[in-house]
Amino acid sequence: MSAHTSNIPVIDFADWDQKSLEDKKATATQLVQGCRTVGFVYVINHKISTDQIKAAFSWSKKFFDLKIKEKMLAPHPPGHVVHRGYSWPGLEKVSNSMGDEEDADGLAKKLREVGDVKESYEIGSDFYPSQPNVWPPSSLLPGFRTFMTDFYWLFHSNATMLLTALAVGLDLPSDSFFTDFHSGHENQLRLLHYPPVPTSLLESGKATRLDAHSDWGSITLLLQDKIGGLEIADPQQPGAFIPAPPLENAIVLNIGDLMQRWSNDTLKSSLHRVTLPPPTARVSVSASTDSTMTQARYSIPYFVGPYDKARIEVLKSCVDEERGRPRKYDSITWEDYRLMRGSMQYEQPVGGVAAVK
Repeated sequence: MSAHTSNIPVIDFADWDQKSLEDKKATATQLVQGCRTVGFVYVINHKISTDQIKAAFSWSKKFFDLKIKEKMLAPHPPGHVVHRGYSWPGLEKVSNSMGDEEDADGLAKKLREVGDVKESYEIGSDFYPSQPNVWPPSSLLPGFRTFMTDFYWLFHSNATMLLTALAVGLDLPSDSFFTDFHSGHENQLRLLHYPPVPTSLLESGKATRLDAHSDWGSITLLLQDKIGGLEIADPQQPGAFIPAPPLENAIVLNIGDLMQRWSNDTLKSSLHRVTLPPPTARVSVSASTDSTMTQARYSIPYFVGPYDKARIEVLKSCVDEERGRPRKYDSITWEDYRLMRGSMQYEQPVGGVAAVK
């Protein structure tokens, strides 16, 4: 069954593995319809338990509660090629720039005039040599690496289920069409912390939490806390955004740019952003001036991509020249596309690791 929350479909994956082919097809069709029209859906009754979600957020808070000098024992490497380890506030600037603009360097500099008020920690497979993990010392957070490694692969099992459902819903020749491209080693688990910030800075545009952007890869799975602030592009009103409020224990799934290319725009990669949370998630700091601060927000996205050398060709079933659906995209490898997009998010520092701001 499916329902709707804030115009975002809710898709129930209860007992997916035991469903009949007919029932799987019904659920998969609902999933594809939501990804076609909105680009975002809530997934309930997935394979991550309530206790595992609570534990993941607990570990995330423990990491971000460390002193900055302790978090810097696992720093994000310089530049944009390797995306692992700790990114302090101001290091990364998220935007919707492609990285192939005429004056990409000038654009990147201009985008950085307003910083993102967030910090993150990136984790991948330990068997992905081109993206080596940067773990904090085990003595600093005993058990952190073990839990996060297991959680990474638990997320992958859910991604496999959802990629299978997309193949079923699109009537592809094989249910494993997408999963055959996704070993799990190329994915990325991100812990995100948005520290408290004066509401006035966000309202005036002098600071951002996460600017409007689309994700690069195949799909993204997201767990968010109860604070709120996530918004997605309104499919009914171009230029407007609607809230994607937290739905307890649900995974938020969204289509990435690579999957939109793959499906020849059949599936929609939607803009989304993190901005002001609802008034209930703000704290008054001055009754006389009505000044408020946002509460801290935590989220855990899991970015899913194919193997690096995978050449992504538009699906033949998504092209119909006679009916006005021409092929819109040239083929590209995931590695080339990922590096092009990543070039806009991280500056290449001179002389080693950039200074912490």
